[in-house]
Amino acid sequence: MTFVDLNCDMGESFGAYRLGHDEEILAYITSANIACGFHAGDASTMRKTVRLAMVHHVAIGAHPGLQDLVGFGRRRMDISPQEAYDIVVYQIGALWAFVKSEGGTLEHVKAHGELYNMAATNAKLAEAVAEAVYKVDPELILFGLAGSELIKAGQRIGLRTASEVFADRTYQADGTLTPRREPNALITDEKQSLSQVIRMVKEGKVFTQQQVDVSIQAETICVHGDGARASEFARNIRTALTEAGIVVQSVNKTLSRQF
Repeated sequence: MTFVDLNCDMGESFGAYRLGHDEEILAYITSANIACGFHAGDASTMRKTVRLAMVHHVAIGAHPGLQDLVGFGRRRMDISPQEAYDIVVYQIGALWAFVKSEGGTLEHVKAHGELYNMAATNAKLAEAVAEAVYKVDPELILFGLAGSELIKAGQRIGLRTASEVFADRTYQADGTLTPRREPNALITDEKQSLSQVIRMVKEGKVFTQQQVDVSIQAETICVHGDGARASEFARNIRTALTEAGIVVQSVNKTLSRQF
């Protein structure tokens, strides 16, 4: 039997907390990555998103990013491994406090935006992020791009890891995502997206922009929650996975079955 997690980045608004598609999407996903205030979100938004995730019995994860509200954490910043360690520890701690105060459990960590991208290819930054997660709680699951330096660093330090693939992004021949600034970085055709997802999960392959197949491990699938049809897209992916005979559940449940 094949298992996969379906995750979404959430709580990425401010102040009065505009729900957006978050509450609708929670009905279809199994893991929520909640912004911790650096690239998006604030204290009230974190609390309310944690509560929503708990109501829907969705696994909760911290979503730390670069300290860049204006650029939404998607602009490259020249940070040292020590700075990466510090900002990840800080943000996990903030989200953990809200989860703890609501009676929940923090299960995973997934870096956001450019921090995620840099840690995917920079071994020293990857080690710093993995160490930050491990030092806070070695039972946390580290999400990272499939085949990336971050996944390797997490495994070396002794963390459980989840190799992530993307439903709406195209890939390069080296297994990395096509940068957002380049043409065809995003998949806008839903049928193409669903086909790519099913193939990544069932066959462990993805067709790249260079017109070649590369191997890929898909343990968790990211769906973005900021599109106009985000909740409908999440529902359709969940339905397609189920119809393909794939069990959709949180990474923690899948890993627990293996031990």
